[in-house]
Amino acid sequence: MVDTTNDTALESALHRLPAWRREGQAITRTVTVPSFTDGIDLVARVAHAAEKANHHPDIDIRYTTITFTLTSHDVGRLTERDLKLAARIDVLVEQG
Repeated sequence: MVDTTNDTALESALHRLPAWRREGQAITRTVTVPSFTDGIDLVARVAHAAEKANHHPDIDIRYTTITFTLTSHDVGRLTERDLKLAARIDVLVEQG
């Protein structure tokens, strides 16, 4: 478990998620997909994973560009939940 209140530990954990960038108390990943419907399919797969985890990303859809943003709104900072869902999103992106 990562101590996400410790910036050094959090930055170390984020090295395992190279597609994500930190923006204050959130992490963001932007993905470009071949078509609009591919993007919607990806969003649907992420939505199912988010429901299962009971942790939901902010999702911005711009034609074939999808941006996922994760933070734990209930505590106002990044938590282990965000890191776990980011890793799951990475798997879903790779699965295409």
